[in-house]
Amino acid sequence: MGVSDEYITYVLDLFAGLGRLRVKRMFGGAGIYCDELFFAILVENELYLKVDDRNRGDFVRLGLGPFTYELKNGRSATMNYYPVPADILEDTQRLHAWARKAIDAAFRTKTAQRS
Repeated sequence: MGVSDEYITYVLDLFAGLGRLRVKRMFGGAGIYCDELFFAILVENELYLKVDDRNRGDFVRLGLGPFTYELKNGRSATMNYYPVPADILEDTQRLHAWARKAIDAAFRTKTAQRS
């Protein structure tokens, strides 16, 4: 797993105007935070957005599945992050709408963890 500096810059440019953005490199990829909410991951130069029950359908309707990775013991793990389709990446307005839903999902997850 990896992500190039160029791809990180590209995605941050796409997300300009959403809020205060921060990138944290992790496990060869990177996480993107908006106003301290972890809402996106970048792996192998692909963007994944946070999902929950409210926005998962947007991805599933397009036949997309969650991000999975292999653990050291050979098993796989799944995260609640789904890939962003190319046509969404090419339309800043639609991408921002999807990103806002992902930020909302991150907020709901963080709030539920505090309860």
